[in-house]
Amino acid sequence: MEAIAQLKNIPISPRKIRLLADIVRKKKAIYALNLLGQTSKKGANYLANTIKSAISNWQQKNNNHAIEEDGIYIHTIRVDAGTVLKRINPAAQGRANRIKKRTSHITISVNHQKQ
Repeated sequence: MEAIAQLKNIPISPRKIRLLADIVRKKKAIYALNLLGQTSKKGANYLANTIKSAISNWQQKNNNHAIEEDGIYIHTIRVDAGTVLKRINPAAQGRANRIKKRTSHITISVNHQKQ
């Protein structure tokens, strides 16, 4: 049985979070949390919190809090583009440059590895 957790409208570009998602994809959840804890990137906290939420959802879905988290692994991670906030920055000679402030959505599903 899979459990899913989503985090939406993160104020970080999807390209930056995909770099971290590629590191922890198809790994055990505990190992992934340790990797993200040692990473100095800004998006690591968002990704770690979403993994913790997915683990908690899996435990509630299976009605068994006694199962160890060692057997839970990350089945899929999807990082999609969210809404883009468009801002204007003044430029030379009366012109205006557009700034795109990108957001992203994270979807993580976890599963239990059968021994």
